[in-house]
Parts: sequence; structure tokens; C-alpha cells
Amino acid sequence: MSCTSVSSFTASLFVPSKSSSFSNHKRRFIQCSLGAVVEPKALAEPLLLNAVRGQDVERPPVWLMRQAGRYMKSYQIICEKYPSFRERSENVDLVVEISLQPWNVFKPDGVILFSDILTPLSGMNIPFDIIKGKGPVIFDPIATAADVDQVREFSPEGSVPYVGEALTILKKEVDNKAAVLGFVGAPFTLASYVVEGGSSKNFTKIKKLAFSQPKVLHSLLQKFATSMTKYIRYQADNGAQAVQIFDSWATELSPVDFEEFSLPYLKQIVDAVKQTHPDLPLILYASGSGGLLERLALTGVDVVSLDWTVDMAEGRRRLGHDIAVQGNVDPGVLFGSKDFITNRIHDTVTKAGKGKHILNLGHGIKVGTPEENVAHFFEVAKAIRY
Repeated sequence: MSCTSVSSFTASLFVPSKSSSFSNHKRRFIQCSLGAVVEPKALAEPLLLNAVRGQDVERPPVWLMRQAGRYMKSYQIICEKYPSFRERSENVDLVVEISLQPWNVFKPDGVILFSDILTPLSGMNIPFDIIKGKGPVIFDPIATAADVDQVREFSPEGSVPYVGEALTILKKEVDNKAAVLGFVGAPFTLASYVVEGGSSKNFTKIKKLAFSQPKVLHSLLQKFATSMTKYIRYQADNGAQAVQIFDSWATELSPVDFEEFSLPYLKQIVDAVKQTHPDLPLILYASGSGGLLERLALTGVDVVSLDWTVDMAEGRRRLGHDIAVQGNVDPGVLFGSKDFITNRIHDTVTKAGKGKHILNLGHGIKVGTPEENVAHFFEVAKAIRY
């Protein structure tokens, strides 16, 4: 697909009118192929922040979860040299280099820190590793009140100084041409990992703890809530302009259990962060959240990120237009034809409506996704005009 080719339907919705000034056209980027995108000079605030705050924007900002990852050949080269994920994610130079790889090629409107939600665990006296082909492994899973007592509250300055250093460098490198994004894990999701001992399919251990020893789980959740509040503030103080909270496993809970074991702690984090950083946009993502959307909004976050199992128009109606939305193209779409990708992008943007929408996937980019299709996604997304 050429830089200018769009369907007639799309053109009528998104292409600027003939009355648009020539200066406006000059500010617009051109991307043809997988090469770097030429971007206009940065405005006072990145487009993503303006969109979240409900300001008038000409298009939805776009970034993709896992936009720095194994689908990129440049990342694969780093993996060959540094096979340990923790080494890649805990070395300042590597974190910056990997975080900037998609920025250098696609110029997304959000540049997210390359890290992991489990990164704080070592600083909380919870030894872990992330093993290739297996995923996260917690060496001493938590099962009792005595285990919880051994968990320390997180001090990011002392435990993960490389995160602050990397964010500071990213903020300087991106130079407000995009928003620098940090992220943390939500208390219930972190608790799920450390109780289950890693990833899980059935979540029997965390549910057994929740339903047989709820006080023990609440004690653990409180430590994570206090720690993640500190971590968000730390990231914001070092350059993050928005922070996404991942509550990936909260949707394994029934609504009534979500209201006990997840919602109060998410709300506590949001309320505490807003006291010290009232202008910091907070994004909440929980995969498979269709049954919990209205409850996600009760957390007080600025943005709810929808996965692809929720129709965007329906999600908008259920959440209301006072809260921004993010998403929610199926990551599998990126394995389709370029025309198919184009149509899905436009369908999502049309359903989201004008403003308060961050275009993204409904989950992270999958391993094996063609890099040229990711390039096409950004090309089409950045050509859209309301």
C-alpha cells in the first residue's frame, strides 16, 4: 500500500479537506516502507497527553504494547548477545537502547520503558527469574502469614536505580515528541505470580489463599499497593509522563471477588498517586475485562485499556465519555493482509469516536508478527485525521 492510498470510505472520514491550510499539510509526516518516520517538531505537550486530557487533537495517538520485542530483528540481535531477560531489563544502556528501537523506526506517540512488572520483586525480598521458554519463576512462593512477613516494602531508589536512570535518558532522547510511559503491576496480579510460583492456568493457589486465609492475602496485597504507589511516583519523578498499571490476572476473579481483592487496592494506588502527582495520567489494563469494565472505571484511572474481546463502541458506551479509552485491535490482526489491518484500524477509531482515545492493540504484539505489518499499522494510524 502506498503512502497515499486509502479507501474512498476512509478518505471521506479521515483525509483533511481541501480547505486545510498548506502549513497543516507540511506538518504531517510521510512514511513509505519500513524506514524511519519523519515527525514534526515536538509541541509543548505530547499528543498522547493532550488526547487523554480531552484536548482537541487531530488524530488519536498511537503506541503498541510490546512494541519493543522479539518481532524486531534489532531486538533479536540483542537477545543473542544478552540471552538473560533480566540482564536486558536491568542494564541502563540496554533498557534505553531497546526502549528506543521502535521509536527510531516507527515514531510511536508513546515510548514505553522496557522492563517487566516483576522487576520490583527482588527489592521486596522475593527472589525470582524470568527463564526463556518458561517465563517467570518465583523461587520461594508465598503461602503463609510468615511468608508475607518476610516481604519488604519496595524502595525503588535503592532497588532499581537503573529504572530511574533509563527513564531520565528516555525523556531527554524523545524530547517531548512522544510521551514516555512507565508501568507497574497491580497488587492482585503481582500476588498471583508470587503465590502461584509463576504463571498459572487455573489460579488455584491464589484463590485458595483468598478464600481460606483472606487476611493473609490482604496483608500481601497491601504491601504491593504501598510499594507500587512508591514505584509509580518514582517513575514519574524520573521522566515517565504517564504510567500504565497492568492487572492482567484480576479478570480471573468474579465481580464480587474483584471488588474485594483488586478494586480497593487499585483505587488506593490511584488516590495516593493523584495526591502527589495530580496531572500524571494513569492507564489501567486488564486482559479479558469485558465483565468488569464498569468496575475498572471506579478505580479513578484516567484511561481504561480495552482488550479486543470488547467492541470498542460498546466499551465506550459502558464506560462513558468522561474517561479515556485505549486499544483495542486484536494483535492477531497484524498477521493479516495490509488491507485487513487498515480496515480494522479505521473500524476501531470510528467506534472510539473523536478524542480521548489512544489507539493500541488489545494485548501485546505477538512473537512472529511481521515487522513490516507493524510498520504499516503505524503508517495508517498516523495518517488518520478526525
